[in-house]
This record gives sequence, C-alpha cells and structure tokens, in this order.
Amino acid sequence: MIKVMFVCHGNICRSPMSEFVFRHMVKEKKFLDKFHIASSATSREEIGNDVHLGTRKKLREVGVSCERRTAVQLTKKDYEEYDYILCMESYNIKNALRIVGEDKDKKIGRLLDFSSNPRDIADPWYTGNFHETYEDIVEGCEALLEYILENGITK
Repeated sequence: MIKVMFVCHGNICRSPMSEFVFRHMVKEKKFLDKFHIASSATSREEIGNDVHLGTRKKLREVGVSCERRTAVQLTKKDYEEYDYILCMESYNIKNALRIVGEDKDKKIGRLLDFSSNPRDIADPWYTGNFHETYEDIVEGCEALLEYILENGITK
C-alpha cells in the first residue's frame, strides 16, 4: 500500500485540498484500495478545526468530495508510516523536519517538485485565491500519481 501524507501550515486549506483531490484522482483510476491518503499540519494553530470554507467551496465547485474532518498535526511517527510526506512550500519542509527530525529516507519534499515546474503553492489563507491553489494542487497531484504509477504501486 502506498501511503501519502500532504502537509501545510494549518491543515485546513492546502493539505486537505490535496488529500481530497488526490483521493478523487486515485479513485477515478480505480486504485483507491492501494493507497492510504491523509493530511496534516506543521503548526498546532488549527488543530480540531474543519476544512476552510474556501477549500470546501472550491472542491464542491469542481465535484470533489470533501467530507468533514478536523485538522491534525504531523507527528514523528508519521515519518515511519508514510512513503511520501509532501509539503506545500519550502517553509513547511523546514517545520516538518523540526517535527520528524532527519529525512534519512528522502520522503519529504514539495508536492510541485513532481511537476515540470517545481515551486511553492501559495497559501489561500493569505491570498484568498482558492482557484489558483486548486490549479497548483491538481498539477502536483497529477504529476505525483503519474510518478507513482510509472514506478509501481506495490509498496
């Protein structure tokens, strides 16, 4: 089973959007039973809060399921359990490393590092642009899924 953890600052905007978008893509390819997909935060600020209204609205707009969930923080144990820990921006990587310690297995990176245009994904909490964030996340999730399918899903 391939285990993917998406990470952002608060786990209410970008990382849950990535979780739901990637789950939707994997389900469409009929590989959902081969994946465990989750998301978490590097901070404790939003722990227990639901997905941001802007994220829920955008996902509803594009027909991606967004069930109720609460923000959680990344843990040191997550590093051992997940194959990919994909952050939305470089700052998240720095904070994820503070939580998990050293990235000895090279599991931590940015989601858009899988794309042909590696970059950070802007935080819609500050920009208000959930559409741009969604587009970046789709780009990253498509590239990630292509990478995993090309390299085998039999972990």
